[in-house]
Amino acid sequence: MTSSEETPSFRLAYVPGVTPTKWVRIWNERLPDVPLTLVGVSAAEASDMLRDRGADAGLVRLPIDRTGLSAIPLYTEATVVVIPKDHVIAAVDEVCAGDLADDIVLHPLDDTLGWEHRPGRPAIERPATTADAVALVAAGVGVLVVPQSLARLHHRKDLTYRPVTDAPESSVALSWPEDETTDLVEDFIGIVRGRTVNSSRGRPKAPVQPESKRSGSGGARRKPTAAKAAGKSARSGSGGRTARSGSGGPKGGKRGKPRRRS
Repeated sequence: MTSSEETPSFRLAYVPGVTPTKWVRIWNERLPDVPLTLVGVSAAEASDMLRDRGADAGLVRLPIDRTGLSAIPLYTEATVVVIPKDHVIAAVDEVCAGDLADDIVLHPLDDTLGWEHRPGRPAIERPATTADAVALVAAGVGVLVVPQSLARLHHRKDLTYRPVTDAPESSVALSWPEDETTDLVEDFIGIVRGRTVNSSRGRPKAPVQPESKRSGSGGARRKPTAAKAAGKSARSGSGGRTARSGSGGPKGGKRGKPRRRS
């Protein structure tokens, strides 16, 4: 027996911009005896962490290196351009990639957007992280195109953002080692997919009631009593007619005898 089996626990990795709060709350309600530990990881390192068993599962950004990993796409978010508040783009509601042609568009090393042709003019150097790129935008060096959740994560009072309608979108997925689909991983899959605790693949499941208990009191109520059986026999009378429909019943006799007029 491994130590994880002796003391159940679950480690969930998550990349910047992903907020697992709701799912963690549901986990704690359904599995209060199994602690869930959150492990922050960069988007570039997430797949290696899962393959090295640094976490049981992870909320990652697609695309990733899927070698040895399973993944379930969860949602797709909009892409936005982060700009200074006094930038000309701040005056419109949305832009297309062509509107950035005259701008320096920063391309951080941790970028996960799958551009076929990147918009704008490239910077002399690529920033190491998205956080570094945001700082450069604030300094007036260029603009930055990122998933909307990252723009919110790195929000600054002197910056704003606008949707880029034709930019690649970022998808978030739940991933885990494909040969480690444990019961706890299945539990978390059920949570992120919105299964209820009583669904066919949710846990814990209601215990199956023994056959003897299911057929106990319910079976006794369905069995006719001796008194009911006797009443049924009396009603069937002769020829199978009931007292109300035959002429030999007491009520039928009263209705058949005419009253003499004085």
